Amino acid sequence: MSTLLLNLDFAESPLKKSLEGNAKHRSFVKRRRFLEQRGFLNKKNQHPSKVPKPHSEPTKKGETLRVDGTGKINPLRKKKTAASSNGSEQSLDKKATVSWLSPAPSKKTDSVVGKIDLLGEFQSALPKIKSPPVRSQKKPPENSATQNSTQAHSESICSGASWKPGKMVAVDCEMVGTGPKGHVSSLARCSIVNYDGDVLYDEYVLPPCPIVDYRTRWSGIRKQHMVKATPFKTARSQILKILAGKIVVGHAIHNDFKALQYFHPKPLTRDTSQIPLLNRKAGCPENATMSLKTLTKKLLSRDIQAGKGGHSSVEDAQATMELYKLVEVEWEQHLTQNPPKN
Repeated sequence: MSTLLLNLDFAESPLKKSLEGNAKHRSFVKRRRFLEQRGFLNKKNQHPSKVPKPHSEPTKKGETLRVDGTGKINPLRKKKTAASSNGSEQSLDKKATVSWLSPAPSKKTDSVVGKIDLLGEFQSALPKIKSPPVRSQKKPPENSATQNSTQAHSESICSGASWKPGKMVAVDCEMVGTGPKGHVSSLARCSIVNYDGDVLYDEYVLPPCPIVDYRTRWSGIRKQHMVKATPFKTARSQILKILAGKIVVGHAIHNDFKALQYFHPKPLTRDTSQIPLLNRKAGCPENATMSLKTLTKKLLSRDIQAGKGGHSSVEDAQATMELYKLVEVEWEQHLTQNPPKN
């Protein structure tokens, strides 16, 4: 009998390697889809190197294309012998640093599939976040006209020019005596006139406390005036609505505000008893406090508060406004340069 020799090759068959490579490829595709679903990677677009160029030369038989990171296409020649193909596969396995990034081998044993730099594709697929350049926002310079108008508006608080005629009034009050021995001055009449002297308000006011002294010689108030007088609380509310936001002119006006239980802003108050220009025009000492009757007689050549019938709050308010108008321009300029503190 002839001797039968069996040559057994225990190396892994190409089919087993192909199946193992396909499993790795499937695992890679599965991981990539998972990352795309999570939003860590954008969906993979077709690599521009895989699109065939219209004028590119057809590849020769037995050659395949390899795409590297630089985008160059290099032909790989077919290995003729099985031994050389096994050697080349072992060298490629040694060079591969990450096993799961290597593509699955082709089913054809007579060709070598080109390796694709998947890591480069991952980096290119990642969204690039560019921080917008920070621009320094510089405020445009304000117009000089706007600055001038703002300054003029602030100065108009002290100036009566922008308040005339509807925003300027003169007020005068008449008081009666209440409290112990009638020593407490309580409001009994209030009159308000506008810039032209027209009467805006003139009412008798019933004090909240019993009247002890009517002071008729000075106030002109009598008992019959209180029969239909407006209660103090109602009258005060009506008066303050008229005075609100206006320049108020008066003579020794702090007494009127005290009777009204009210405080008006000082920049909007004009007291003719405290204007040195009026005293100078009347030939009186500038620092002296002159009575309304004296100033009216010397500057307006008119007698007020005459006779035993008492004062008229309407007449006094009109005289006060006329006195203020005599020195209005000069006094407002002085207040603009030296604004009063509230």
